[in-house]
Amino acid sequence: MASQFSKDLLEWYKVHARTMPWRVPPLDYENGRRADPYRVWLSEIMLQQTQVVTVKAYFQKFTELWPNIHDLAAADLEDVLKAWAGLGYYSRARNLKKCADQIVLDHNGRFPESYDKLKKLPGIGDYTAAAIASIAFGQAVPVVDGNVERVFARTHRITETFPKAKAKVRSLVEASLDTEIPGEFAQATMDLGATICTPRNPVCRLCPVNAVCEGFAHGDQNTYPLKEPKKKKPTRVGAAYVLLNQADEVFLCKRPDKGLLAGMTQVPTTDWTASQDGAVGTVNAPVKGDWKLMGNAKHTFTHFHLELEVWVIQIKGDTDMNGWWCAFRDIKNEALPKVMHKVLTVADSQRVAK
Repeated sequence: MASQFSKDLLEWYKVHARTMPWRVPPLDYENGRRADPYRVWLSEIMLQQTQVVTVKAYFQKFTELWPNIHDLAAADLEDVLKAWAGLGYYSRARNLKKCADQIVLDHNGRFPESYDKLKKLPGIGDYTAAAIASIAFGQAVPVVDGNVERVFARTHRITETFPKAKAKVRSLVEASLDTEIPGEFAQATMDLGATICTPRNPVCRLCPVNAVCEGFAHGDQNTYPLKEPKKKKPTRVGAAYVLLNQADEVFLCKRPDKGLLAGMTQVPTTDWTASQDGAVGTVNAPVKGDWKLMGNAKHTFTHFHLELEVWVIQIKGDTDMNGWWCAFRDIKNEALPKVMHKVLTVADSQRVAK
């Protein structure tokens, strides 16, 4: 089955491969061109928990600002965070910078070619190490993301639930991959899962491997993959305080260097976390005065929902808090996470109404 699976899959991929700015097209690959490990690494870090359509624009921006690993290592972390703002999961950006620094300092600016050595770098786990080793360096290691898990869960009718079934899928992928062009096999399987073997309503009649798919043969492909029931996310609450001055500026400050959204820019808030609520109301507001409640800003993180009361005040003069004033038109240049953009959207009605 494995050889037939690989043959049919790779023939399909030659014609239907998705065009990605970080990829080498199948024909170019056959002619000896290989993927740039820097671009593979950057794209894979960005693609974690993020859709391709979103990543493309960020990838373009990053590669224009920092075309290679040396450029990224020379960049300021603050600039990297600003360029990353809106992409979410900000520990990825900090690890991106740490990894670039380490590759330049310890590896003379060259990515290690082995899976084991890649895994030792900051922010590079099993999947990312396998993707770089396979796609950029031709190492015969299994590359398993959510798309690949779905393809193999259906083709093999895996009855174990995920995430318990991950080890079994990895073993099946390893037995199935084309060892001569493992990077092409990896990308082909990802594309199959993304475009044909989709989570809902897979287009099985167009699938290049339907002849060897057990799920398709039994007519129960939509049953797979089997997953453990999701745990209900808790909802945390807190308050955000938007200070506006006479010059149409908003007061911004930095979050702590550790913890959720570490080092990112925000308006002052109460101390909410993933595991505890923050205070609400204006008892803990950073300044005394006539605060107005504008509404709630809601945001969902990986493990919890957050609802922030948005309080707004107009002040005269300056404040003695650590931070800075920023014009609304320049907010886009700040390293604000999405939740803070939502806060400012709620608050913006006060600014417009004044």
